[in-house]
Amino acid sequence: MKKIVIIGAGIGGLTAGNLLAKEGHKVTIFESHASPGGYTAGFWRKGFYFESGTLSFESSATIFKAMRDIGVYDKIDFVRQISRFVSKGCDVTPESYEDYKNAMLSSYPSERDKLSRYFSEVDRMYDAMGSDNKPMPSLYNGLSYVKAMASMTSNLKAVRIYKKYENVTIDEFTEQFFDKDSKLYNLLKGIGYPEMASWLLGGAFGCIIEDYWTVKSGMQSWADILADNFEELGGELKLKSYVDRIITKNGLAVGVSCNDVDHEADYVISASDYKKTFLKLLDDQSLIPGDMQKRIKESPVSESCFTVYLGLNLPNEKLKEYMKVPHVVYSNEESGADIHDSDDYEFLQKSSVMLYSPSLMNPKLAPEGKSSLMLQTFTNHSWMQNWSRDDKQRYRELKDNVKKILIQRTSAIAPDLENFIEFQDAATPFTYERLTHNTDGATSAWSWNPKKRFHKQPMGVAIKTPVDNLYIGSCWTAQMGGVPSAIAAAYECAKKIK
Repeated sequence: MKKIVIIGAGIGGLTAGNLLAKEGHKVTIFESHASPGGYTAGFWRKGFYFESGTLSFESSATIFKAMRDIGVYDKIDFVRQISRFVSKGCDVTPESYEDYKNAMLSSYPSERDKLSRYFSEVDRMYDAMGSDNKPMPSLYNGLSYVKAMASMTSNLKAVRIYKKYENVTIDEFTEQFFDKDSKLYNLLKGIGYPEMASWLLGGAFGCIIEDYWTVKSGMQSWADILADNFEELGGELKLKSYVDRIITKNGLAVGVSCNDVDHEADYVISASDYKKTFLKLLDDQSLIPGDMQKRIKESPVSESCFTVYLGLNLPNEKLKEYMKVPHVVYSNEESGADIHDSDDYEFLQKSSVMLYSPSLMNPKLAPEGKSSLMLQTFTNHSWMQNWSRDDKQRYRELKDNVKKILIQRTSAIAPDLENFIEFQDAATPFTYERLTHNTDGATSAWSWNPKKRFHKQPMGVAIKTPVDNLYIGSCWTAQMGGVPSAIAAAYECAKKIK
């Protein structure tokens, strides 16, 4: 039996904790927040439930296998997340990639030739990667692992797509088919993360349209089920317990310090932010090679977001008339918004906006006769001089103004929305950084831009560190992050600790 400390009770930490406790190890998870979940969590305000960060996940085969392995799958009410995509020229709720493609072709008849050429190439990406929904190899051991890896690496179609577009961003790919700043350029370059690698497009369409899932009772219920199961297995979950130091001795991780109390361990798993693990928590910086330390400091992270939380004095039935489905992506095809232009005061008036109603997914997540709605958009943590966070009054003014802008913009989907608001709040990138400790409020680990990647292998799961017996057990082990990567990292950590 090994003594193991895990930093962070997000989905990676909870999964690793369950797997290791199930093997009989003595495991303690330290979580700085008052409840488990990290980004995969939620909260209640005035009787309304809202998601803290993660709204849905892809790669369902990976998630479902992991939950079955742990023994909690039947306790979690997973449900498909159907999305509606709305722009000035198109309004479609596709159930397949073909549905989306056909809707675009019929909605923009004057651009049919360009769209046909665009989708002809995306078809090849989709055929190679879009429908390949199998558990990640990390979830297997022995011969099963070898077979899973062989299946993945022998996908020659995917290899050719990757080689062709390895360093091409989605902006650059889209510009091959449409004039820059044209309507379709603005619309299609906005699929997925800003400036993401274009070779991911096939998988993105397959995931977003055909393999997006959520939890009907809210993400927090998922985290709570995992936390309860972990404790039933004998694990110890310490909430409101911020780890301030990873303790090393002779190049070996030997424990952590929390509230000035040292806790010994045979292994330490940091299921948290990569940068802060090494640049803030590690007690001996000399253990990090100079080139790696430079890469950790300089490599950009994924974009954060701004979220508005609304409790509405509006029946779910009426909100559904407006939204049709719980999840709506409202894209602006008229004007290209540059998320990296930190001085563009008008940015939030141009960016795409996502609407999500927890109460349309489950009426129990709002008071009877009322509904809940989240409005969310990608944003830059450095916007307007870091949101003027050092000037509290200016920070509040910016926050309130952006909140009003997003509410006004969504009137295109839900008219007169402001007349039904009973509760409202908002979160900036700095809100997310404060609550999750993710650098700059990053929503999905490292940057998705292929020219700025931290990990050499874009699809790998890199849990090893320069410090013996210190592993990374979060989505930061993969370039694109996400829930599946966090779970894969947890499995790799569990396999390393015998």
